[in-house]
Amino acid sequence: MSYFILSRKGSAGFLRRLTRLAAAAGAGACLLLIGLLALLMPGVALEASLKGLSVWWEVLFPALFPFFVLSEVLLGFGIVHLAATLLDPLMRPLFRIPGAGGFVLALSFGAGYPIGARLTSQLMEQKLLSRGEGERLVAMTTTSDPIFLIGAVSLGFFGRLDIVPVLATAHYGGAMLLGLLLRWRKDGPDAEHARAAASIAVKRAAVSSPGSGMDFVGMGRIKRALKAMHDARIADGRPFGIVLNQAVKSSLALMIVVGGLVVCFSATLQLLLHSGLLLPFKHAIALLLQAFGFEPGLANAYVQGTFEVTLGNASAAAGTGQGGIPAALIDRVAAAAFVLSWAGLSVHAQVAGLMGRTGWRYGPFLRARLLHAGLSVALVYLLWPWLYAA
Repeated sequence: MSYFILSRKGSAGFLRRLTRLAAAAGAGACLLLIGLLALLMPGVALEASLKGLSVWWEVLFPALFPFFVLSEVLLGFGIVHLAATLLDPLMRPLFRIPGAGGFVLALSFGAGYPIGARLTSQLMEQKLLSRGEGERLVAMTTTSDPIFLIGAVSLGFFGRLDIVPVLATAHYGGAMLLGLLLRWRKDGPDAEHARAAASIAVKRAAVSSPGSGMDFVGMGRIKRALKAMHDARIADGRPFGIVLNQAVKSSLALMIVVGGLVVCFSATLQLLLHSGLLLPFKHAIALLLQAFGFEPGLANAYVQGTFEVTLGNASAAAGTGQGGIPAALIDRVAAAAFVLSWAGLSVHAQVAGLMGRTGWRYGPFLRARLLHAGLSVALVYLLWPWLYAA
């Protein structure tokens, strides 16, 4: 019996190593292919890189940088401990996540991706979240910011303000539904994370312990929340000037990483499109859309949205159907909702870079993004007759 168990463990370990080797070989082959395409089409690579740089500088930098700095300052002043104590009675029953996740949820919905991943990774490093809780939280909080959804997508690409209610409800409502569904997921920590569970529980107990039943709401919990914030501020010990200085430095470094990934994926997408290598993928998406009764002419929006959010939404707004006429508005809005919730491989790479030191796994995140995208599309078609009956 023991031999059978050991042999199974050995086989599982061999399969994991083989999978990692295959993934590394596949990634290396893809990088080599992109490099060769860049050498063959330097003009396309340069133009796409400049376009990605323009998107980063004109849209992402002013939208994200203030929130990155603000989140660092708030963490330094113990606001997360305040939120953890106050929001624990709400976050645990709904999402099976500690109250500190409420702080991440609020900032991520306001600032957009990848602020949720940045805050989640910091809370995991501070032992305020376990790996399973962090994976579920970052899946739920990888959302677009309202400025991009309203200003860039609704007004900029579609030229219509009346689609904001359905698009916002589908996107953010889909994220909340995703969080509710993920609360039932079994995290299944491995041995290393099981050993760390005790220290995480002790760390969190000092932040968001429920106390007596009288403290569930009211002044008792508020007093404990303020005390937790004060204790965290004392434990940090840095003056405000140093906190702000370090927040600006780390936020600038992160924005450079975000910009590099946006430029990289923008160039990659254009090289693949111009080379024709994505044509089989585009035809497959068109056939899949047609099979489910959707507009196959929007396949290009889904293909571009697979890589980058901005280009995908622009393609969704300009999507055409049979005969070159514009596709139905509901189909184009559904495609935009899918792209916003899927978030593009560019955002996936940003999240992976931010979460890499926490033991986070990409597989559950990938499945959550697909589920969020599907929920958003379903909500668009469900809400459209109610919001646009007239």
